[in-house]
Amino acid sequence: MRGYTGMRGIASVPSYVIMQPTTLCNLGCTYCYLPHRTANRRMTLPVAQAVARSVNEWAAQRRFSVVWHGGEPLATGREHLASLLAPFSRDVEQHVQTNATLIDDAWCEFFTAHRMRVSVSVDGPEELNRERVTRAGRPSYDRVMRGVAALRRHGIGFSALCVVSNPVPGLATRIYEYFLELGCDVLGINIEEQEGVNTRDNAYPEESVVGFWAELVAAWRRNPGIHLREVEWSLRYADAVLNGTADDVLPRQLDPIPTVAYDGSVVLLSPELAGFTDRRYGDFSSGNVLRTPLPEIIAGATATGWIREFLAGVESCRASCAYFGFCGGAHAANRYFEHGRFDGTVTDHCRNSKMRLLEGVLQHARGA
Repeated sequence: MRGYTGMRGIASVPSYVIMQPTTLCNLGCTYCYLPHRTANRRMTLPVAQAVARSVNEWAAQRRFSVVWHGGEPLATGREHLASLLAPFSRDVEQHVQTNATLIDDAWCEFFTAHRMRVSVSVDGPEELNRERVTRAGRPSYDRVMRGVAALRRHGIGFSALCVVSNPVPGLATRIYEYFLELGCDVLGINIEEQEGVNTRDNAYPEESVVGFWAELVAAWRRNPGIHLREVEWSLRYADAVLNGTADDVLPRQLDPIPTVAYDGSVVLLSPELAGFTDRRYGDFSSGNVLRTPLPEIIAGATATGWIREFLAGVESCRASCAYFGFCGGAHAANRYFEHGRFDGTVTDHCRNSKMRLLEGVLQHARGA
């Protein structure tokens, strides 16, 4: 299933921008990768204005999104977040990724007024949320459910993001049925990653992970009531392989995915690198929007040393990995946090969330 064979560069225009309104988070999830989540470093208005100048032009020509991600974006407060949203035109789709613990009626009115699309982080039934605790180490699940209830009262649709720390058969059906009942529109499954300040091992047994994905596919096919991100990706790829169009699955150029930190610094390609520094690579940023327009930062991406090394690693993946047509090459942050550099190839994240995902889909197909 090698499929894709073209060279990959970096697109000059992203499909979305990630904005960090604050580094602060009110939770202390044990698997979190963020380095400064106990500090309240808030984005200034000039940073949002600088980004909006470019984003508004892009959004006038095509569909374009801004994703507010933290920390916990709602921890910045409604008044401050409103001031950061103000420079963006109504053409821009506004999204927020939240732990939902701060959502109340006033926040729901805010989401409606600003046409914000909401994605909630929750890991399934209550007993699977033991990792999602307050900074004092107390359970947060009841607060998450109050937030979800507020969204439902106001008729606000939402997506969900679930971290799985123990991917084994027998778990997937429970997770999927939970989210069906929860009422989300789209579900994304992230198998826990060794990343950032989370140094826990993620080398799970192959048979268990394949079995988890196969069971998840089966649960979804029995009742495809919500969009299941990973399964739908993999089925589209499998269909393209069968139809001889696998070369068209991956975009010809990598999305630069600019992540704009509270201080205006921009990390490209890998949001998870924002806030970290390294003796060899520095702070991973490619510029600052307070000094350089965002399109210029993207255009000069390969002047950043780690990005050149990463692109070499992508080509190594292309030349050596049978799954490249589906995956497109190991993610930059996973390479760095697992291998300490960017030009390596396969990572445990690849194995868990790409290779074994595809094998799980095939296992289900063979047994169906």
